[in-house]
Amino acid sequence: MTAPRVRLHGDLRAVYVLALCLPLAAAAAGAPPAPVRWTPSVLASDGYESSPSFSPDGDEIVFMRSDRNFAAWRLLQSRCERGRWSPPRPPAFASAEAGVDADPAFSPDGRRLYFVSSRHDPRREDLDIYVVERRGRDGWSAPRRLPAPVNSPASELLPRPTGDGRLYFGSSRDGGHGQGDLYLARSDADGRWTVANLGPPLSSAGNEYEADVSGDGRRLVAVIDRGDRSHLYRFERERGVWRERGRLPAREDVFQVGPLLSPAGDRLLFAQADGERSGELFLLDLVEAPDRRWPPACGAPSARPREGRD
Repeated sequence: MTAPRVRLHGDLRAVYVLALCLPLAAAAAGAPPAPVRWTPSVLASDGYESSPSFSPDGDEIVFMRSDRNFAAWRLLQSRCERGRWSPPRPPAFASAEAGVDADPAFSPDGRRLYFVSSRHDPRREDLDIYVVERRGRDGWSAPRRLPAPVNSPASELLPRPTGDGRLYFGSSRDGGHGQGDLYLARSDADGRWTVANLGPPLSSAGNEYEADVSGDGRRLVAVIDRGDRSHLYRFERERGVWRERGRLPAREDVFQVGPLLSPAGDRLLFAQADGERSGELFLLDLVEAPDRRWPPACGAPSARPREGRD
């Protein structure tokens, strides 16, 4: 499959639906161990759960749920209460309309939550990055749309904030290297933003449109479509230069989406199709002895918050 340029709401859905419907051969014998399903039962459904983010204390999870065709997505939030995850409900700032909000991400200090939304577009096609501010334990400010050059006439996807105030995201805006590229935004003391394309090898002639980075800024996992469907690729930063370390083990016959790295970059959550469950969150160990306090188990100690530095 050659994925279309991800500019519009419908285009994003088309990428996922086409990927889901183009089966390939199973992984060869002797491949690395497969990821394991992680989604807690109270969060699972016959829909497609993806794109999770945890509060720094590990007591909240915000994620996206779509229908089986990866359409009509909504934001949901669950809290660790009396040792159990609560049934997920829409956060107060979420749109009541399906197919509008997606890709939530807590800031490392938990004071803000970023997401993408088409609420500003009467056609509900252009996804831009928004942010809400924490107002007490259960409250949030009204959503604020980030200005240009963070947002553009094209769609922005999967914002991932770092501890020093920068923001990784994907975009299919003009002037890139391919169908979609990865970008890094910085804000100065006066609130003015600058945005830079991350360049090769993170941006290429392929379609790179989602990424998450480890707390120390040295490991990154990107969702890339190189002509078959969207899969996960691993990168490491050495002497200031990003180097690709290959594709991560996951199903070949379906797409992967919504990567979330642990604070140490040693474990990865992502979503992929899962039979009758439609789509679920899967966990993959990236090293032999990862910090197993992450992902947060409700009622158990969690790993350190992300630092977000180079």
